[in-house]
Amino acid sequence: MHAVNDALFSGVYPLLPLVAAELSLSYAQVGAIRTAYSGASAVFQLPAGLAAERYGEQTLLALGTGWTGLGLCAAALLSGGFLSLLALALLAGLGGNPQHPIATAIISRVYEGPRRATAIGTLNFAGDLGKVAAPAVAGLTIATYGWRGGFLALGGIGVVFAIVYGLLVPAPPPARMTAAAASDKPQEAPKGWDIARPGLFVLLTIVGCLDATGRTTTLTFAPFLLGQHGFDAATIGLAYSALYAAGAAGKFVCGPLADRFGNTALIVLTELITGGGILALLHAPTGLIFLALVPLGFGLNGTSSVLYATVPAFFHAERRARGYGLYFTCIDVAGAASPILYGALADQVGVAASLTVLAASVALIAPLALVLRR
Repeated sequence: MHAVNDALFSGVYPLLPLVAAELSLSYAQVGAIRTAYSGASAVFQLPAGLAAERYGEQTLLALGTGWTGLGLCAAALLSGGFLSLLALALLAGLGGNPQHPIATAIISRVYEGPRRATAIGTLNFAGDLGKVAAPAVAGLTIATYGWRGGFLALGGIGVVFAIVYGLLVPAPPPARMTAAAASDKPQEAPKGWDIARPGLFVLLTIVGCLDATGRTTTLTFAPFLLGQHGFDAATIGLAYSALYAAGAAGKFVCGPLADRFGNTALIVLTELITGGGILALLHAPTGLIFLALVPLGFGLNGTSSVLYATVPAFFHAERRARGYGLYFTCIDVAGAASPILYGALADQVGVAASLTVLAASVALIAPLALVLRR
């Protein structure tokens, strides 16, 4: 489910230059479309987490992925200009709300204790399997059918998988049952939100917002930078596959490393790698661009496994779906807003200067992580 869901959102990135060329869009308009798509998948994650407690986790996971798939198909068939594509991107993005908070809450319950970061890192890694495959599929599709064919291919995959998932995958154990099994003691139902140490949770969320801003903005505008190096659409798709492959390695490795060496060290390391990777992408010769993508992808995505595994420390097992809903809403809104802001900046000073400012903002995470440790 995570692989397919992430494919539906990440597979759109390499298509944006073709969308912009056909519909005569500015950088700010491209950022607005990406913001509408990802922003819609962020604003209702908290209601999705609350609804999962009442209506069932598997039902919402299947419905969300199917909705996004249908929305991408509609965008391919019905978009005639900026406003229509903006509206359809907004509607399609709504289906992305259930996946991250609900699935992460399930895994955090099933893997209580010292294995949690490794388990959540593995779940996080699974999403990048979809991110690796989606740009390659989109790149091969658009060579013959254009960006609309790429949207249809991604959307069709989402619809088919949602049906299969809803019919075949069993429901996970209830939250209260897994919590009792982990502690060997009767569990009292939590009251309200029951957030432990709310001040630290706010600081963790700020760190997550800055991390999401760096990731989303880089992925939105990197294809334009690659185009300036002379890469065609198919090559940009392959470049994104390399970027996501490195990101998948980061997510998979950083979870176990955090279990062993601590969260702070991994956060500082991966964010410094991310900032350096953005600068390397800006200044590397064309022949070395693919080598620059490897450390960039590793740092860009690796931090998230460590941050996600920290959230359960603040919530009772029965409140983790809503806790993750709150956390993911905050970081995804930040990530969704950043492309339009940095897109407006790029219209004024250029993509390279805009990404240089982004690299500086990513570097600010390291001192905040040290404060969080204290």
